[in-house]
Amino acid sequence: MVVNELGGSKRFQPLIQQREGTTQSPFAKSDTFVDTLNEFVGDVNSLKKESAEQTARMLRGESVDIHDVMITAEKAKTSFDLLMELRNKGLDLYREVMRIQV
Repeated sequence: MVVNELGGSKRFQPLIQQREGTTQSPFAKSDTFVDTLNEFVGDVNSLKKESAEQTARMLRGESVDIHDVMITAEKAKTSFDLLMELRNKGLDLYREVMRIQV
């Protein structure tokens, strides 16, 4: 007699699926790569604006902690550097695909 172990049992599924009682991947969302990328670009833009605002407040002589200004500036710089690396990797991928001979 052959017993299908994966048949009705959920014990071989990941724990999160066992708890939810679903067979779909927990990472399968309706978000697309484009949506994620647009959200990331928006986050980078908001960090840049926040950094510019903090810097302007400091230059106007308002009571702003220099540490906060530097932290927001570094956050903006780091996120922008990451965005540029993603762009560069995307361009490298595009160039590599264009080199493929069919």
